[in-house]
Amino acid sequence: MSSLTEVDGSKYEGGGAIIRIATALSAITKKGCHIFNIRRGRKKPGLAPQHLLGLQALAQLCNGRLEGGFLGSEEIKFFPGENYRDRISINIQTAGSITLVLQALIPPLLFAPQPVKINFNGGATDTFFSPSIDHFRYCFLKILEKMGAKVEISIIKRGYYPEGGAKVSVITYPSRLKPIILTERGEFKKILAISGAAEVLRKKKVAERQLAGVREVLGKLNLPIEERMEYYHTDCPGSQICLIAEFENTKIGTDNLGKLGKRAEDVGKEAALELLKEQKAGACPHTKVGVGACLDKHLADQILVFMALAKGKSSVTVSEITNHCKTNIWVIEKFLDGKFEVNPVRKLIQFKHSKSI
Repeated sequence: MSSLTEVDGSKYEGGGAIIRIATALSAITKKGCHIFNIRRGRKKPGLAPQHLLGLQALAQLCNGRLEGGFLGSEEIKFFPGENYRDRISINIQTAGSITLVLQALIPPLLFAPQPVKINFNGGATDTFFSPSIDHFRYCFLKILEKMGAKVEISIIKRGYYPEGGAKVSVITYPSRLKPIILTERGEFKKILAISGAAEVLRKKKVAERQLAGVREVLGKLNLPIEERMEYYHTDCPGSQICLIAEFENTKIGTDNLGKLGKRAEDVGKEAALELLKEQKAGACPHTKVGVGACLDKHLADQILVFMALAKGKSSVTVSEITNHCKTNIWVIEKFLDGKFEVNPVRKLIQFKHSKSI
């Protein structure tokens, strides 16, 4: 084993993304990593249950070794294994985010020699401070498909905060990632609006009212909207809405969660207003529809690691160069031989390898 790659966990945004990306790239490159100052600037520094769960799952998948893996730990060492298991079960006792765990697992599993099946028992499909499962499926994975990746997600049971209780099955396939060029949206097609809520909220018509809030904002623009609505049997009340603007070359999404004391109509309105904000990002006022940024601000930081893992030069325009983006770029360049170029005026991010992975 070569010397460990040193990663300061308090750098830039200083959150859990540093842990997820560093250990994922450690597994791919077979370089051990040492992460210190984990979440140093946070109210509760160190590993939270969410981060520890992801680390343990990755170590299990690649037969790796984790040192310092305990709650509150501000320093870990991760030593990747040489072989991948073909299936594991991940048990989440809390309402931890399933999509955040997947962010750490998917990059290395695309390089596994065989398909890998992951069964999630517990956790949340839709919770705060993480991508909803619908944004993950209909935006992130669709862009990843354009790069040659294949990931299948089956939702058996939804889970909301605070109880969790979700059941999700994921299958990843060995993939040869291709570089991506996403600098033009192309023609606008439609907006897909997915509204869902726990079965106990059916009488209050929460899912319908969330869609009504979307129509109140977007209906004035006479845009084609495809609506999907569903109620689920869950362990606790909750609701979610996801809006995806589909263009010829890309998909841009926003999502929002129901919250105790917030009107369902407002949940939908907030998601719609955020989508309009994303639509305008990067577009000049005198240009036609479809000229703006190709990736929404949440998808922008998620796709960077795959741009760096694909051979060749990738280029994307993003609605916002967030602190998450800057953090992820910093971590990625520690592990991979290549360089990101960021044009803050054009909101253009490019990556070019100096040699193959």
